[in-house]
Amino acid sequence: MSRYRPPRRPGTALITAAGAARLQAELHELWHVRRPQVTQAVSEAAAQGDRSENAEYTYGKKMLREIDSRVRFLRKRLEALEVVDQPPSDTGRVFFAAWVTLEDENGNESRYRIVGPDEFDLKAGLISIDSPLARGLLGKPLDAEVRIHTPTGERLYYITAIDYET
Repeated sequence: MSRYRPPRRPGTALITAAGAARLQAELHELWHVRRPQVTQAVSEAAAQGDRSENAEYTYGKKMLREIDSRVRFLRKRLEALEVVDQPPSDTGRVFFAAWVTLEDENGNESRYRIVGPDEFDLKAGLISIDSPLARGLLGKPLDAEVRIHTPTGERLYYITAIDYET
C-alpha cells in the first residue's frame, strides 16, 4: 500500500476583512505570546538535567513544533489571500461576503454569509464559497428559486433577502 496522497486542491483565495483580522490575531497570539511562553518552559525543563526522561521537555518541544507549523501555514496563507472589503457593484445578486436569507419548501428560514474557506463556521451561519450551497447561490438575484443537490437529494430554496453588511 502506497503512502502517496494526491495534492489537495487549494480553496478559493478570498477572505473577508473580519476573517483576515482573525487570522492576523491568531498569528500574533502564536508568535508573540504562546511561542515565547513555551520556549521559556522548554528552557526551564532542559535545565533540570536528563532530557531523555523529561516529559515536560518532550511535550514542550512538541508544542513548539506545532506552533511553528501553524505560524508557517498562517504566514503563507495570509500572503496568498485577497481581502474583499467592498460590496460588489450589483448588490441585488449573491456574491462573495453576502448575507443571504433562504426559505425552504416548508417555510423555514435560514441565513448564511458566503465567506472564504479559511473562515467558515456553520454555527455562526458562515458557509464556504467552495460549498455546494454557496456555489448554487452565487450570481442569483433576489426572489430566485435555487435547487441544491445534497447527499439526501435535491433541495429547493427561495432567496428572500441579500445584504452586504459587515
